[in-house]
Amino acid sequence: QVQLVESGGGVVQAGGSLRLSCSASGSIISINSMGWYRQASGNQRELVARISSGGINHADSVKGRFTISRDNAKNMVSMQMNSLKPEDTAVYYCNAHVRYLDGAYIYTRERWGQGTQVTVSS
Repeated sequence: QVQLVESGGGVVQAGGSLRLSCSASGSIISINSMGWYRQASGNQRELVARISSGGINHADSVKGRFTISRDNAKNMVSMQMNSLKPEDTAVYYCNAHVRYLDGAYIYTRERWGQGTQVTVSS
C-alpha cells in the first residue's frame, strides 16, 4: 500500500508564509503526478497546484503567491505559500497518482493524505 503524509500546516497572520510538504511511502514503482488540493469549510475540494511530467499548474487564485516543487528521488512534493490571505484558510490535502506493487500485482491508484490545517488570521 501507499501512504501520503503531510506536514507544515499551522496558523499564520495575513501576509505570512508557510511551507507544506508531503512524503509518499510504500512499494512505489512510479508517481505520475503529485499535487495539493484544499477544502474550506462548507466548500468543495479544489485543486491548488499540481506537478507532473506534463508540467506545473497553479490555480489562478494562488498564482504568484504559491509555488509547488517536487523531489522525485524522495517521492516528495512541497508547496511554498507566501502572501497568505484569510481566504486561503482550509484543510490542505496532498494528492498523488501512484503506480505501486501490492503482493504480486501492480496497481495504479489515486491516493490522498490525511490533510493539514492552514489558518490565516486577518
